[in-house]
Formats: sequence, structure tokens, C-alpha cells
Amino acid sequence: MIKSIRNLLAAAVATVGLTAVAHAQTTATPAAETRPVRNVVLVHGAFADGSGWRGVHDALTARGYRVTIVQNPLTSLADDVAATRRALDRQDGPAILVGHSWGGTVITEAGVHPKVAGLVYVSALSPDAGETTAQQYQGFTTPPEFVIDTHGDGFGFLRPANFKAAFAADASDADAAFLRDSQVPIAMSAFETRLQHAAWRSKPSWAVIATDDKAFDQRMLQSMARRIGADITEVAASHAVFMTQPQVVVGVIDHAAKEVERRARR
Repeated sequence: MIKSIRNLLAAAVATVGLTAVAHAQTTATPAAETRPVRNVVLVHGAFADGSGWRGVHDALTARGYRVTIVQNPLTSLADDVAATRRALDRQDGPAILVGHSWGGTVITEAGVHPKVAGLVYVSALSPDAGETTAQQYQGFTTPPEFVIDTHGDGFGFLRPANFKAAFAADASDADAAFLRDSQVPIAMSAFETRLQHAAWRSKPSWAVIATDDKAFDQRMLQSMARRIGADITEVAASHAVFMTQPQVVVGVIDHAAKEVERRARR
């Protein structure tokens, strides 16, 4: 009799357990990567601040995206990565992380954050883990227009006389002058810092390449984008492509968000 009662109790416990498992399976919250990607985090590069993203911001928000613009201090790679991580921590779901120029190095390091669903490189650098940003230039020739003046404190500015030709040749004179006069210097030592992570090794990547960019050798831009397996979009623009061609950049970001969702549904 005692044995029969024990068997009945065991069967009852098993039934309750199976019911609880079934209930958990049907009410579980979808994984973060299967949620719609409606967040975009924008990371500027050297010699600039986040204000240049205004056109991209306005076009993305008009499409229903929640946009966050990081203000990099440009004092070190670690400081810029920390600023980007703080922005990512604030997102309410998966995000597309976008970097311009030096911002590409920043998103490569910070992009391993769990909320990052995809990466968009806008005429941007993309080192591997263990590499420095400076190493990306080896074997390539930077156009002569792009001249950095390094001050005694180790911070570099773009030479004012060259600024429009080097950075924003397709911008109006007024816009190029504003960018020149508001440029943010970068600690040149940041280019010698080795990365610990390479987010593009685990996250899907897209690249916008400005074909009239004077900050980089075109062969360098193509080589970096191909190495990370990025889906490449070319556009006739200067290094300030993030400001002068916002609709092209927005189109790539929007495509990246939709493609991440499509892959998650497979």
C-alpha cells in the first residue's frame, strides 16, 4: 500500500513538472535577437563631434527609429569605448551600431556588447583584435590633402588650410568652415592602442565607402571592408559622407536593421 501511494505521488509530481515546462515554453519572452531592431547608435570619428549626424538622425527618426548619438571625448580608445557602451546600455532592445572613420575602431571594440545586432562602417576603420588602428595604414598611401598637426600635448588637429579639401570637399563652404572651426582634436596615442575585441567577427557588418574620401587610400577602405566580410555600398562623397550623403547612410542602416530581423526569423 505504501509503495502504491509513493508511485501515485511520483506520477503526480511528474505531471505537474511537465505542465510547468509546457507553460514556460509557451509564455517565454522571445530572445533579444528576434525582436525588431528599432534602435540605432551613431558614433562619430576624429576631428568631429556628434552634430554632423543631424541629417542621419532626422531621417532615421522619421522612419520610426530611436536614435542615440555618442559624443566621443577622443581622449583615448578606452574613453570612447566607454562612452559608446554607456549609450548601448540605455537601449531598450537590439541596436545597429554605426561608426564613421575613427568611430569604426570604437564600434569594433564596443560592438561585442550584447545589445548590438549589427555594425555599419561609414568610411571607417576596422582593426582586428590584437591590432592597432595605425597598423591599418601600412602598405597604403594617405592622400596628400589629409594633414594632421600634432601639438605638444599629443593631440592632433586637421590642418585648417587643408580642412575642406581633406574632410568635406562636397560640403558647402559654410558647412566646411563650421566643421573646421568646431573640430575636436584626438589623442594621437589612441591610434597605437591594441584592440581586445573585434565585433565584426561575430556580428554582421555593412560598409559605406565614400569614393572621393581624402582621409584614406581607396584601396585601404576596400581592403578593410572586404576583410570583415561587409556588404559594401559605394557613394560619390568626401570623408564627410555621414553629413553630405545622409540618405545613402540611412538607407544602409535601414537595410542592415531589416536584414538582421530577416536572418533572425530563419
